[in-house]
Amino acid sequence: MTSPDLAALRPRLPSPVEEITDRRFGRHGVRLLLKRDDLIHPDLIGNKWRKLAPNLAAAAGRTVLTFGGAYSNHLRATAAAGRLLGLRTVGVVRGQELADRPLNPSLTRCAADGMRLHFVDRSTYRRKTEPETLAGVLREVDAEDAYVVPEGGSNSLAVRGCRALGEELRARADVDVVALACGTGGTLAGLAAGLAPDQRVLGIPVLKGGFLGTDVAALQERAFGGRQGAWSLDDRFHFGGYARVPAELAAFAEDFEDRHGLPVERLYVAKLLYGLVAMADEGAFPRGSTVAAVVTGRPFP
Repeated sequence: MTSPDLAALRPRLPSPVEEITDRRFGRHGVRLLLKRDDLIHPDLIGNKWRKLAPNLAAAAGRTVLTFGGAYSNHLRATAAAGRLLGLRTVGVVRGQELADRPLNPSLTRCAADGMRLHFVDRSTYRRKTEPETLAGVLREVDAEDAYVVPEGGSNSLAVRGCRALGEELRARADVDVVALACGTGGTLAGLAAGLAPDQRVLGIPVLKGGFLGTDVAALQERAFGGRQGAWSLDDRFHFGGYARVPAELAAFAEDFEDRHGLPVERLYVAKLLYGLVAMADEGAFPRGSTVAAVVTGRPFP
């Protein structure tokens, strides 16, 4: 088997950087830049390209099996990659009860792109990284030789792939803080490793639980042999957990879209931008600071 030709997909790299004029930052003497990773590729958007590309190369034409919830951006990106590159993909979906229900728009897109969906109960899903459980899932879908990508796409290859994001921003000497919303922490782990010593990363977890710091440190240990870069997390802006978009957050996102003409993805990017506005008001960024917010996705559908 041979590796797919990822260059044929023509990713837009490095992704562009745009300055946003917003009085909520300007009144505190803070510049806001947007690192538009959502413009890398129309189907493999943002950090999904950076994390999936090295894994797709390593798969070398084998079936790609991965995991996610019913609204997983990662599942959609993997399915799209399969369609574009002619790869067989399998998505293991959390929640056996979903098997007998109509597919939601996210899973409908996965299926339309050729992904085989395999639903498992939540107990099995929690044990998905255990060798015996994983082997059982692979047998059930008749894909024992599949290349397995973890939930969210965060493994050592993905983390090293995301280092390029930090390297692109390292070239911007005016950037003091790089901020991004975090799910599994792989993008933050790689980004931090690519930045300059005087730049730092601020992560906004979109899941509650306070576990992400340990996960990021472990990802960096596996990818680089130890902690890399200056990074921290602020756990205050998850709004109740993944896929939770209460009215306050939805209104904020709509207002940001109206102010700047930028579509705001609700599950990650809205929480990031909300958190940055709140922190600017708190004086978290010294006057004269430049913050670069990584736009990792677009609204779906």
